[in-house]
Amino acid sequence: MKGLSGKELELVSFLELKEKYFFTRDDVRSFFKNVNEMNVYLHRLKKKGRIMKLNRTKYFLVPVKAFKGFWAEHPFVIADEIFNGKNYFIRGLAAAHYWGLVEQIPTQIEVACTNKQGKRKLFGFTIIFKRVRPAGMKGFVKRKIGKHPFRIMSKKRVEQWLKSR
Repeated sequence: MKGLSGKELELVSFLELKEKYFFTRDDVRSFFKNVNEMNVYLHRLKKKGRIMKLNRTKYFLVPVKAFKGFWAEHPFVIADEIFNGKNYFIRGLAAAHYWGLVEQIPTQIEVACTNKQGKRKLFGFTIIFKRVRPAGMKGFVKRKIGKHPFRIMSKKRVEQWLKSR
């Protein structure tokens, strides 16, 4: 890998061998003397395109097998990792497509959550965060993509949503 320092290469190799593509700051803390040094190296790896920041403490490692640094992860898995598996669910056209109710493949993933709002572009798709009250966090089911679980609006609620449009 061209352009990585010894410590950066050590960190990336460790994460690749452990297959920890989603990692936290606590997972890599042992590689560094202090928090400041860790921040510097994580920032450098982010600038070089080797990692992507998902939330305050969680990152995604772009694998070595990525062609020219381009990699795509399933948007539902990314949404689950951003929220650490709680207080969110996928809704809207993405949910309708998942249940086979519409054929159009969405480029925007709408996520209902209790603590975020706005938009974020990752891996060529846009995640739209819609803030809802905690009482509105019902009517979802848990599913899996591969071994990774995620939360999505139930088929019944998606059908009701489509009729109301």
